[in-house]
Amino acid sequence: MTQPSTHTHTIFLPAGSVDVSVATQGQGRPILILHGGAGPASVLGLAQALATHARAIVPSHPGFEGSPRPDWFASVGDLAMAYLALLDELDLSEVIVVGNSIGGWIAAEMAVRGSPRLAGVVLVNAAGIDAGAGRIVDVSHMSAAERMALAFHAPQRFAGAAPTPARLALMAANQATLHVYGGAPYMHDPALRARLAGIGIPALVAWGESDRIVDLDYGRRYAANIPGAEFAVIESAGHLPQIERLDELTRLIEAFAADLGAQR
Repeated sequence: MTQPSTHTHTIFLPAGSVDVSVATQGQGRPILILHGGAGPASVLGLAQALATHARAIVPSHPGFEGSPRPDWFASVGDLAMAYLALLDELDLSEVIVVGNSIGGWIAAEMAVRGSPRLAGVVLVNAAGIDAGAGRIVDVSHMSAAERMALAFHAPQRFAGAAPTPARLALMAANQATLHVYGGAPYMHDPALRARLAGIGIPALVAWGESDRIVDLDYGRRYAANIPGAEFAVIESAGHLPQIERLDELTRLIEAFAADLGAQR
């Protein structure tokens, strides 16, 4: 297995430029993997697993892990446009976008824009649409232990050693950045659910059954609003199935990619 190489790309948008750190590994069909509020480390295991048969591309959202974020760069729409521009810069085609949590929201926003570079989208416990009669739990001001209790099917398995003060400070900064991107109304765009009807590429919505941040009914509602979307429930997983059930999520994504290949 090759080690990931990391490069900083300067992306130019109408409002200005933004630097994005991008880790890449593997060869084959490009898969853009977008992390959630847990940061880029939360998807690196998935990237490594997918890189056995694909080119896994993992950007770190500006403002995460101590990276700079311009003041004007402050919405999920900005992130979606930046990553579409990144695909243009890298001249990639037949791209599958995989996004977890707010990363799924970004992936959905990319898909509704109809880029010809995209072949499919995989939304993993995604945020972004209204909760209907339910709610989206605001975890941004919770302690790490409180977030874990809601995010994991079996949080005790992933407790590990207590974070260092420096790591706690970085986690708090990540959550502050998350709140900038997904702030008010919290973690959704009231208009997105209706716009999902414009997604014209195959979609897989995969959901950890024990998610207590955006629950299984929220996932079903997400899938029901995307034309032809497949909905897959991942047992014994919560908000981060790429950590709790890496094997199963990898299998689902690889089967989805293989099906896209068969359709061409």
